[in-house]
Amino acid sequence: MLFNSYTFLAFFAVVLAVHHGTRIPWAGKKSFLLVASYLFYAAWNPPFVILIWFSTVVDWHLAKKMAATDDPRMRRLFLIGSLTANLGLLGYFKYGGFLLETFIGTAALVGVQFQPATWSIVLPVGISFYTFQTLSYTIDVYRGNIEPSDSFLDFALFVTFFPQLVAGPIVRAADFLPQLAEERRASSDQLGWGLTLLTIGLFAKVVLADSWMAPVADQVYDAAHLAGFLDAWVGTLAFSAQIFYDFAGYSTCAIAAALCLGFVLPDNFRFPYAAVGFSDFWRRWHISLSSWLRDYLYIPLGGNRRGPIRTYINLMITMLLGGLWHGAAWRFVVWGALHGGYLAVERFLSARGIRFPGPAFLAALLTHVLVLFTWVYFRAETFEAANQIVLAMIGLRADALTLGVEAVLLVAGTNAVLLAAHWFLRDRSVEWLWGFFRPAVRAALITAMLLAITMSQGNDRAFIYFQF
Repeated sequence: MLFNSYTFLAFFAVVLAVHHGTRIPWAGKKSFLLVASYLFYAAWNPPFVILIWFSTVVDWHLAKKMAATDDPRMRRLFLIGSLTANLGLLGYFKYGGFLLETFIGTAALVGVQFQPATWSIVLPVGISFYTFQTLSYTIDVYRGNIEPSDSFLDFALFVTFFPQLVAGPIVRAADFLPQLAEERRASSDQLGWGLTLLTIGLFAKVVLADSWMAPVADQVYDAAHLAGFLDAWVGTLAFSAQIFYDFAGYSTCAIAAALCLGFVLPDNFRFPYAAVGFSDFWRRWHISLSSWLRDYLYIPLGGNRRGPIRTYINLMITMLLGGLWHGAAWRFVVWGALHGGYLAVERFLSARGIRFPGPAFLAALLTHVLVLFTWVYFRAETFEAANQIVLAMIGLRADALTLGVEAVLLVAGTNAVLLAAHWFLRDRSVEWLWGFFRPAVRAALITAMLLAITMSQGNDRAFIYFQF
């Protein structure tokens, strides 16, 4: 069930009506939200709900057993059980085919021809997100950061809460479970702002990402072997705007839907294209994932506490695995490696007091340009296509594919507005900006966005991060 569909709007209207318009006890409303969340997920592939049930039951019981014993070995054993169950499922469904292809390729390099049966496992939507969410719960219980939940219903709803179930933000138990202790009802201000955010998120996805940017990015990347200098840059700029509007649009819709029900989810984006440097970029892009990788991978590896060489290694491991989290393909590993390399170089220069010599906004532009090169490997379907785009971007390919003037102007204008808006709002918020508009202006903006969404509804694309 897509946020950008009439089916979701009907579903959400029913959920809101039951949640706010009935006198059902709080336990009953939580049960209703849990069932609604399962229905939301089952709209893609009903059997995969079983996987969520499995993760929920396993982590619920293992966390309880962990908290019930003081024996470090038993606690560690229960944690290993949680890691094995969750990462085992993730590995089988998401990385089984990738590992098989890698094995076949490696065997071919040494002259061994291996032809296995065709791998035909379907990837459950959102498995990377809810796996990391449940793992954070058991790890936090193991560390003693939180107590295991006393309510299986609350824990199950934490795992399955439909606004953020399939593409985040990745929510921590310490932030969400306390919200279930007492009945949540959105105030009139929360409901109004939630519906406004939902409109903004859908506009970003349906109009800006799907209708404006996606066709240009698709045209260039689907014919990467023909792309020249201008085409490659325009296509990559189109994708950089597309993926921001697509993923930030989803996160905005998720936060909005939760707020309409009275729940607060963490911000997942903070104007990342205004980042000055790559540490700053990862404090602003997909914040729930970057903070998860920091707290549950980078710091346990040693972080920056074991000398500079080990710090660089830890950065690379974290970003390589972060890249692999995004997709079971080597090009995602390269994407992660580039970001890891950027972070390592930035840390190396910073440790020696070397700073960018120009104004901060020029440093932000340089950061953005370097990020654009990483997006090539994220978007291209193959290494060959990615390399052709990169060669074109650095001027080593003659012009062939020629985009229309309208497409070039649309992408250039959209990116100029996007970068300017991010720079202006980098230390502010959309809510802060919205507060400056008069009610009549707000109504006009919402009406214009709703009309644009309705007129663009034919582009019924799934959100990009659903594949992860």
